[in-house]
Amino acid sequence: MSVMVRIPTPLRRLTNGQDKVSVEGDTLDAVVTSLEDQFPGIKARLCDDQGQLRHFVNVYVNGEDVRFLDGLNTDTSD
Repeated sequence: MSVMVRIPTPLRRLTNGQDKVSVEGDTLDAVVTSLEDQFPGIKARLCDDQGQLRHFVNVYVNGEDVRFLDGLNTDTSD
């Protein structure tokens, strides 16, 4: 499934200045992996050494904070 990801200004240097990118993934974890495949180094900015979202990174899926959902296991939709 194709997902549109909005990239915050501090991370846009990793996406060649793009503020939105389209990637594949049916969970947030799959989306992060797809982002890393397209834009090497972005996962290290989003996730810690244990592979969990960094505490200062806010991620929303359809307006919902994933910390109150299933974290990286949160399902995504088109």
